[in-house]
Amino acid sequence: MKITRRILFLTPFVPSRLAPQSAREAEDRAVAGILAKRRRGEPVTAEEQALVQGVQARRMEEYAQANPPRDSTGLVPLTDLGTGTYKGEPGGLYPGGRNVPPPGHRKAGLQWASQIAPLDAEGRKSADGKMVLLSIGMSNTTQEFQAFQKLAAAEGEINPRLVIVDGAQGGQTAAVTADPQANFWKVAGQRLSAAGVTARQVQAVWLKQANAGPKEPFPAEAKRLAGHLAGTLHILNDLFPNLKIAYLSSRIYAGYASTPLNPEPHAYETAFAVKWVIADQIAGQPALNYDPAQGTVRCPWLAWGPYLWADGLEGRQDGLVYRREDLGPDGTHPSISGRAKVAKQLLDFLKKDPSARAWFLRS
Repeated sequence: MKITRRILFLTPFVPSRLAPQSAREAEDRAVAGILAKRRRGEPVTAEEQALVQGVQARRMEEYAQANPPRDSTGLVPLTDLGTGTYKGEPGGLYPGGRNVPPPGHRKAGLQWASQIAPLDAEGRKSADGKMVLLSIGMSNTTQEFQAFQKLAAAEGEINPRLVIVDGAQGGQTAAVTADPQANFWKVAGQRLSAAGVTARQVQAVWLKQANAGPKEPFPAEAKRLAGHLAGTLHILNDLFPNLKIAYLSSRIYAGYASTPLNPEPHAYETAFAVKWVIADQIAGQPALNYDPAQGTVRCPWLAWGPYLWADGLEGRQDGLVYRREDLGPDGTHPSISGRAKVAKQLLDFLKKDPSARAWFLRS
């Protein structure tokens, strides 16, 4: 698979002589510039903030009128699709339409998992050290991971040496986290420090990402996302020298979306980006190599975390459904109940998956 890897700031003023479409494009470019400033951690004026809010409100209203909420899309979850296909791409989470890793890849993951152990602040093994599980992603990710942190804190089975840190941040999409200079990484480091741990103690990551405003038909946006996921993984490898494992997840259901932030079928299609990246590692792509015996290490060992998508009320074979009340007002971000559903899936995965339970659980 070929994976390919801009932001212009304009003043909010839109000349009246512009044609309606040109005015709209200029307005959108102005908003993009303001959002880019915010992502870089630069100050945004009250006038700029008002412009963004006004434009976003109008776009939401336009989108909601043209795209009423749907209880189902008719799409088949990848875990149920198996060897069936979606626009020529086979289902399953792993190659061959399967939902489990190939034996060789699973064996390698177990070997890496066995090396996860408490480390001191300098990354040396220590019985009094810490192991860090870090989340990386956007607004949905941080909302869901915070719910997961609460569930995990109430569990008596969790390894007491494990520190769970939420590094995910609102508005920080895959295009942002693929940039090593993004302010995202500075904030993530600050959160580790606030939790009393260091970058050298990070050994596992949950990565859930998407891009805002996808417009191109499949597979273009999914391929773009795959490139950003690979870039994010390279940065993780560089920043966290003892990182062993990264679990990847894709989006939840977005058939109720009232904005073009990341609607269907794009939310569904993010799973193919995850699948392709993991499949490339399994196939031995050097850019995703995790084995020092095979050359320069560019990436941690990769595997699917919980697959989160289900077709609204139609759900999937294991019974997971998403009702309208599981999503917030925009139909894209999870509500309290939606966050709880994701949190439970992540907790169950880490307690049961062979590559996770040895270090995630107390015994």
